[in-house]
Amino acid sequence: MRTSRPIALVAAAACLLLLTGCGIRIPSDPDGTLDAVQGGVLRAGISPHGDLVRIEGDEPSGSEVEALTAFARSLDADVEWTVGSEEALVRGLEEGDLDVVAAGLTDQTPWTKKAGMTRPYAETTLEDGSTGKLVMLVPLGENAFVSRLETFLADEETSR
Repeated sequence: MRTSRPIALVAAAACLLLLTGCGIRIPSDPDGTLDAVQGGVLRAGISPHGDLVRIEGDEPSGSEVEALTAFARSLDADVEWTVGSEEALVRGLEEGDLDVVAAGLTDQTPWTKKAGMTRPYAETTLEDGSTGKLVMLVPLGENAFVSRLETFLADEETSR
């Protein structure tokens, strides 16, 4: 029985090597969001929320808008903004029309059954005076994309 553990470890290592050799990237995006955005267009849905997302004039502003603009720049992508209600934007994620949603959402958002969520990347003061942890929404299952976005947001937060 003692020989089964080393055999299992060797088998697991061999499988990992085979998967790596096949060009399978982990984490992956079943719908190819990261590949589509790199060198292309980041389709960002936004909904007004205080200083985080402001819609005034032709160009949106706010700290989440700035973060997504910088993220797109890091991927050599342009940003295409879609303004709407949270419900309409989540529907856009589900239908594949949007890559990310920023709307001053916290980790307590009720949308997690319909969309993926980044790890919390910053704290904010909520309308009731309590604090919340900010997140952005992404299409379900697009793990490479959300991983890259989370890494970017974490790096941005630590550089402030």
